Amino acid sequence: MNKQIVYFKDLGRMDYKSAWDYQEALLQENIKLKQEQRSESIVHSQQPTEHYEAATKHYLLFVEHPPVYTLGKSGKAEHILISDEQRQQRGIEFYNTNRGGDITFHGPEQIVGYPILDLEKFYTDIGRYLRELEEVIILTLAEYGIPAGRSAGETGVWIDPLIKGK
Repeated sequence: MNKQIVYFKDLGRMDYKSAWDYQEALLQENIKLKQEQRSESIVHSQQPTEHYEAATKHYLLFVEHPPVYTLGKSGKAEHILISDEQRQQRGIEFYNTNRGGDITFHGPEQIVGYPILDLEKFYTDIGRYLRELEEVIILTLAEYGIPAGRSAGETGVWIDPLIKGK
């Protein structure tokens, strides 16, 4: 596997919808590049073939959102612990997403990282990818003296005084 360049972008503070739209635009650009590359590969298949690799780009976006709840594909609305009225009074937005997970809260002073990677350039095992991403976060937090770990049966990194490097 060749070394891959990952472009880092600090988006600062940005509302969830704008950040989502930006991620979607980056993804769609990569999809377009892959489609064009595959079409070109098919056209040239009559000649001696070269190995074509799509010119997709990898990104790591960091952002801080104003208060927002998101509900993932496997989530249940009844898991939201406040009413719509309470949420609106507190100025908290709400979005259904096509991502995994249940209810997630993002808010001020929380850094959210969004990787946009062409996993075909690495490997396509999403479970492996998620575990390795979690491990990077756990090790990074450890460098700052913040104990973190995994929670059995759940995806993600959890910071809790009771977690002892699970």
